[in-house]
Amino acid sequence: MGERRKAREKALQCLFEFDLGKTDLSKILERVGRSRLKGEAKNFLKTLLKGTVENLSLIDSKISKLASKWRLERIANVDRNILRLTLYEILFLDDIPPAVSINEAVEIAKKYGTEESSKFVNGILGGLLRSRN
Repeated sequence: MGERRKAREKALQCLFEFDLGKTDLSKILERVGRSRLKGEAKNFLKTLLKGTVENLSLIDSKISKLASKWRLERIANVDRNILRLTLYEILFLDDIPPAVSINEAVEIAKKYGTEESSKFVNGILGGLLRSRN
């Protein structure tokens, strides 16, 4: 597994915890600083977390539009946070091709989500790409 995949998975775990309201972002980032990730992967993790949280209202608004049949709070926590991280990547990180971000999201959804998570995540993110063209 690549270092960026590890960083994305760790970001999902941290964002999941943040989303549940159990820990504030500064404490999570403090723990991230002690993680086993090194160099660029650790910086990527911090970028994902900070960027996603700082742009959460915009990202959640986009998810709500793309998943029009689902209220945001009804989307499974894992799926919602995979979508948040990936939308941040697609909307704000120009150096990563959207197809790579989506592929990573689908693979992470297969690992951490339910049996249907990867299809749901792929469908929502595919809708984002179609709406951008």
